[in-house]
Amino acid sequence: MTGFGNAGWEDDHYVVHVEVKSLNSKFLDLSIRSPRQFSDKELEIRTVVQRILERGKVSVTIEFLSKASSDLPVVINADLFRSYYHKFKDLADSVNADQAEVFKLALQAPSVMNTTAIETGDVAEEWNLVKRVLEEAVLKCDGFRQDEGEVLFEKLNENIESIAQNLDSVKAEEGRRKTKIQDRIRNHFQEWLEENSFDENRFEQELIYYFEKLDITEELVRLDTHLNYFTKTLSEETGQGKKLGFISQEIGREINTIGSKANDAGIQRYVIRMKDELEKIKEQALNVL
Repeated sequence: MTGFGNAGWEDDHYVVHVEVKSLNSKFLDLSIRSPRQFSDKELEIRTVVQRILERGKVSVTIEFLSKASSDLPVVINADLFRSYYHKFKDLADSVNADQAEVFKLALQAPSVMNTTAIETGDVAEEWNLVKRVLEEAVLKCDGFRQDEGEVLFEKLNENIESIAQNLDSVKAEEGRRKTKIQDRIRNHFQEWLEENSFDENRFEQELIYYFEKLDITEELVRLDTHLNYFTKTLSEETGQGKKLGFISQEIGREINTIGSKANDAGIQRYVIRMKDELEKIKEQALNVL
């Protein structure tokens, strides 16, 4: 589920900023960017994120600056910079190109400028500060996702209600369809039955078999049950995303069977609408934890 959160801290000694972004994913896919002095804290960072966000493609960026340090958090290789600069300048002169970007290109060349970890003081104290800011940012990201979840809840309910309305229309059409089938059989075979001898028991068995193949009563009942179960599950606590996906598959199976067995243009119109709403549900259900 999409989410974003950031938090910061600044006092006379430190400046800390943490940014957390999340996208939908079936599992926790965590990417971490942090200063080198906290490279051994990746497991703790993962624990904090997983405890709150559970899953998603999550990106965590941690920025830390100590005001007490007089050194820059980068190392510049001056000799390598000059070599790149003169080389780029000669190339620009050889083709009469503008030299305005030569300095920038040389500074951004490989291995010219590298970040470095600066030992500033109590590492444990610094990490505790970063961890507090990290938890705040992750909680804000989770709050963002919860707000989005409320909107998603309303949308999924609308989709299910739309399927239910089309299901009611199918039920109304079913009576007309049965009458239409009966009239068609009667008109097509009445004359033939009058002119030819036949086994009435055998003929009755064939009609029963034919009507059973076309009957969609069971599918209508099961689909109604699945819709109610989906609505109930949607209202339960978190961790129902996979269950909603399974229920969606069952809903789709019943809709497809109704369309196949009904073999009726009027009903097929509502089946297409239900399929359209179901595709929206399947797409959005991936965002549910």
